[in-house]
Amino acid sequence: MKRVFTSLSLAALLAFVHTAAQAEGCTKGAAVGGVTGHVAGDHGVAGAAAGCAIGHHEAKKKDKAASAAAAASGTAGK
Repeated sequence: MKRVFTSLSLAALLAFVHTAAQAEGCTKGAAVGGVTGHVAGDHGVAGAAAGCAIGHHEAKKKDKAASAAAAASGTAGK
């Protein structure tokens, strides 16, 4: 019963993660998180999910900073 529940939970998780997998920063974060989770104690899937979320967050912060810098330099020349 535990194996069935785990399999269904994993399938549901992958169904939701599939749409977020195309997010910027997710692939790199998932790779790093997956390896780290695996090394830390056979938690590769959890590490990949967390890495994807963190990678996406960091990419959004980087884009926001870049757009703010572009806006500041664009208004400074006028």
